[in-house]
Amino acid sequence: MNPNAEWEQRSADLWAAFNAAPDDWDEAEFRERVDALADELGPDHPVAAFERACAWDSTGHSDKAVPLYRKALELGIDGIRRRRSVIQMSSSLRNMGQPEESVRLLTEERERSRDELDDAVSATLALALTSVGREREAVSIAVGALAKHLPRYQRSMANYARLLVAPD
Repeated sequence: MNPNAEWEQRSADLWAAFNAAPDDWDEAEFRERVDALADELGPDHPVAAFERACAWDSTGHSDKAVPLYRKALELGIDGIRRRRSVIQMSSSLRNMGQPEESVRLLTEERERSRDELDDAVSATLALALTSVGREREAVSIAVGALAKHLPRYQRSMANYARLLVAPD
């Protein structure tokens, strides 16, 4: 069950205020406010776990965020939040020195679905690939994702991206 529209708006307002001026917030106070919203959903609600994970992640605590992202996924978080959970957890794992798991999760995610977060998946995967020594593949993915957004040279850039990893 997803939160109601009023809850979603309060959450969006809190995140907007934080993102507008993150340095103006006391990190603990921000996390307490996210916790208060999450508490309204109950302890085993996937969105509550996700929101808490985001709060820890956004205040520089990847180690505390990853278990909460895992919990959100285990509890069945769905929709765009499921995909954000994978992206954000994978980024945190890379930052924590676990790039192999990040690569695995993001590679699976690229095959799983298509939506407005495709380029975020690709960008995060490219970063993870550099952390495991697969730089050519990382550049290929990054240029391939970028090619779609160029006003010109889309076809050329997509081909160059493919050729970076094509067999000789």
